[in-house]
Amino acid sequence: MAEETTEAVDEEGVTKKPGKLKLILIIVAGVILAALIGGGATMFLMSGSDTEPVAEEAKPAKPAQAIYTKIRTLEGSPYFTVVVPSADGRTHYMQLYVEAKSRDDEVATALTKHMPKIVSVLNQLFSQQSFDKLRTPEGKVMLQQAALAGIQGVMQEKIGKPGVEKILFTGFIMQ
Repeated sequence: MAEETTEAVDEEGVTKKPGKLKLILIIVAGVILAALIGGGATMFLMSGSDTEPVAEEAKPAKPAQAIYTKIRTLEGSPYFTVVVPSADGRTHYMQLYVEAKSRDDEVATALTKHMPKIVSVLNQLFSQQSFDKLRTPEGKVMLQQAALAGIQGVMQEKIGKPGVEKILFTGFIMQ
């Protein structure tokens, strides 16, 4: 049996490989097909839907701008200074700069108006602390949470809502 060859012979007797022409045709067809698919996908994604638009869910409102109120002592000093004992019986001093974060002008005004009561609550809280507990990061966080609870209690009593979001110690010195 004789094998058939796929080579073509042109008029001059030179053999040509038919694969080059087929390869070019396949590449051109592939490019056209890719362009058609890309165009169809673009049309599908860009076109609007025929159905009525569904009511969008209400997006949560952007939170109001944070308002920071400095908690000042009765004399107007920007910090609290209290004596804190340690387990070894030595006396230490703690100095705190405190700010209250809220998002309501009413709360900021109430903080200023009721500052003597707030300062009194915080002075009592700060003077009951132990030096050894406050040396740890956990102790400082617990003090911050207790101060927040104390101020929120005053705000709840005075304006009917906690109002204060967070208490920040902008300065914390112990010696």
